[in-house]
Parts: sequence; C-alpha cells; structure tokens
Amino acid sequence: MADFMVGMTRSTVKANGIRFNVWVGGSGPALVLLHGYPQTGQMWHKMTPELMQKFTVIVPDLRGYGDSEKPKMGFDKKTMARDIVLLAEALGHKEFYLMGHDRGARVAHRLTLDYPDVVRKLVVLDIVPTHTLFSRTGRELAAAYWHWFYFQAPDLPEIMIQNSAEPFLQTMFRSLSWCPEAIDDELFLEYLRAFLLPGTIRCTLEDYRQAATVDFDDDEKDLGTKVSCPVYSIWGQFGKMDSMFDVLETWREKATDVRGKALPCGHFIPEEVPDLLLDEVLPFFHN
Repeated sequence: MADFMVGMTRSTVKANGIRFNVWVGGSGPALVLLHGYPQTGQMWHKMTPELMQKFTVIVPDLRGYGDSEKPKMGFDKKTMARDIVLLAEALGHKEFYLMGHDRGARVAHRLTLDYPDVVRKLVVLDIVPTHTLFSRTGRELAAAYWHWFYFQAPDLPEIMIQNSAEPFLQTMFRSLSWCPEAIDDELFLEYLRAFLLPGTIRCTLEDYRQAATVDFDDDEKDLGTKVSCPVYSIWGQFGKMDSMFDVLETWREKATDVRGKALPCGHFIPEEVPDLLLDEVLPFFHN
C-alpha cells in the first residue's frame, strides 16, 4: 500500500461491528473527511497538511472501500452514517465538523439528519441530494450519470468491472475530471490496488444500489426535516451537476442555512483545486 497521507497516523479501528482503516493527525476540534467513489480516504492528501494545522483530522475509508472491512450488508446511508458517528466516538470525539465528497457527501447528509447534535458544520462537494437526483432524473442526467443506473443490475456489473478494472477506473477519472492530471499515475495505482481488493467492487456497487432503494425511501420519509447545522455546498463549474441543477437551490430545500459556489474544476474537487477549496472551507468552519 502506498501511503500519501503525510504526517498522519494510520490505524485500524473497530466501530459499529466492523473494522475501519483510518488516518488521524493534527490537533484542535475534530474534522471528519469522507471520500467518494471510486476512491479511498487518500483523495484528501493534498488538503490534510494544512487542515491538520487547525483540526484533528479524521480520514476513514468508508465501509466496503479501501482497506476497511467488506461486510455483506450495511450500505444504506443510515448504517454508514452510524459507522462514522461511532468511529469518531471511538477516537474520542462526540462532535465534529464534517466534509464529504460524492458518496461520502451522501453519507454526511444522512448523518446530519440522524445526528443533528453531532455535526457542527457540513461541507458537501459536487452532489445534489439523493432524493432530488432520482426524483428529477431525465434524459440528460441518465446519460451523464449512466453508471448510477448500470450499477443497479444484479451481478453483471461485478463481472464486467472485475474483468476490466483498470480501463474502467481510467474512464471514470477522465470523464469526470476537468484536470485529469490531478490524479497522477502513482495515486491511480493506489486506487486500483484498493479497488481490486476482494469484495470492494461488490461493496461499492451495493452503495449505489442502496441509494436507489432504501436511501431514497428513507429520504422521502424525511422530506419534512431539514439539516439544522450550517451547510456549504461546493461543486465543479465544469462538472455535470452545474449544467443540470441549480445546486444551491437543491440544498436550500434540504437545509435551513445554506451557502456555496462553484469552483473552476470538474468532479474531483479536492484533487483538482485543493488550494481553492481550502480557501472556501477554512473560513466557513472558523466563522
């Protein structure tokens, strides 16, 4: 395993009945960073050195991803949110700031709904809420986010992706990046290593399958409940969400205090424009 998390201590922590691979470093109030698909916690490596100067930074691999355990179930966002609350508690933190990208942002959204007293402030990167996405899906979104719907098929995606993992990952990164060089060859190989660990492909597909079923139903039950903590939504100006949604408005439907903006990049914001992202989130967390 290549470790890009300079200055952080890597360990295994058991929470919610499974083992999590997690990096911890820095001092100050806790800040939890949740990665997206098809990545691991190492996607934050360009930002963690500066964040550790102000926070105790906690970076896990989500359930089923990276070097965390690959259970057979538990990929609904309620369970994944509980994972993070109990993981932070096991590390001594009963409340924290929270930032999530892609799938991690969906976990983070659910976490703030289910545990409103735990999250001080929330940053969501390059997503609109899950219920909004599915309830407003049209031809443009179905074409742009084809993988969401392809992943719903049973068994076939596992077989096809397993047999073409490297070109599949290359396609995902290139098609969603504005700055494809932001993920260099060495980091790509680390993502590929983690992706090919036994169980990862199945688990990560289950993440998407639960989003279209259990998570959608859970979100529908909570349509009358808004996130109470301050929310900062940031998305890629040259990404797909920007052209299909009024991203800020989708979050104002889900939270009481929302601000945000687009940054000049594609989907992989923490790797494409880490300094610009830091310029936005540090004042937000501290004000």
